Amino acid sequence: MNIHRLKTITEYHQFRGLPKPEHPLISVINLDTIKQLRNDEPPNMVQDFYTIALKRNLNVKIKYGQQAYDFDEGILFFISPGQVYAIASDAALQHSGWLLLIHPDFLWNTPLAKTIREYEYFDYSVNEALFLSEKEEATITGIIQHIEQEYRANIDQFSQGIIIAQLELLLNYAERFYNRQFITRKITNHKILDRLEKLLADYFNSDDLVKKGLPTVPYIAEALNVSPNYLSGLLKSLTGQSTKQHIHDKLIEKAKEKLSTTDLSVSEIAYELGFEHPQSFSKLFKTKTSLSPLAFRQSFN
Repeated sequence: MNIHRLKTITEYHQFRGLPKPEHPLISVINLDTIKQLRNDEPPNMVQDFYTIALKRNLNVKIKYGQQAYDFDEGILFFISPGQVYAIASDAALQHSGWLLLIHPDFLWNTPLAKTIREYEYFDYSVNEALFLSEKEEATITGIIQHIEQEYRANIDQFSQGIIIAQLELLLNYAERFYNRQFITRKITNHKILDRLEKLLADYFNSDDLVKKGLPTVPYIAEALNVSPNYLSGLLKSLTGQSTKQHIHDKLIEKAKEKLSTTDLSVSEIAYELGFEHPQSFSKLFKTKTSLSPLAFRQSFN
């Protein structure tokens, strides 16, 4: 699979012809310093760090996961480590704004290390950039400037905590703004739904899939201390989907990640996702995405 991986922020700076970052695990980049894409710009890229970008006057096309990213109105967007994206442009770049790059190691031993992936805008399913009013943009830009000032100053025992606090503030503002932008289709913030999402995330990120297979509806309901019928009824009313559909959606999300970022065979991926028979996995994947696993993978090549 033809994917160019950038493991460190230093590698990103080198890749874009920028000076060495002042801090190896966090960097704020002024987009005015990136004048054009490379002649050998890779067709697909993956980074092992988080990206938060505010871009104006964007004259490039961005593909995030398997779909185009909509910049028609919005200017702020987010990319998680391990997610595939591609950039293309027919002319010199005209954009302005900034990039904030954060390596997961910077978050090590802080609560944000566990919670950052729970922000839903770090997901393939979000394919619209966040629109900001002038006041909102000034708020976000001010936070970014505080982060940059802090890591450019003399690093001391308080630096990480101060930067983490600013980063959490930025993420919470972004969540507020996304909630406003997508208010008509925002899932109701219900405690049981939040607990369900965490439960599924923990299960799918552990070895339980291989050891136990897909979690069952009774297992999920018992873990949440509700009856299976109550849980399915609640989810139907909040999201229009059953518990089983939620489980399958999480599975497909994980499958897409493995298909787009690894060279594992479909059979190997099926096994890692708890399927005894690859055919069952392929059938479910095609039902959910209208593509076979191989066709989905080929869309990245």
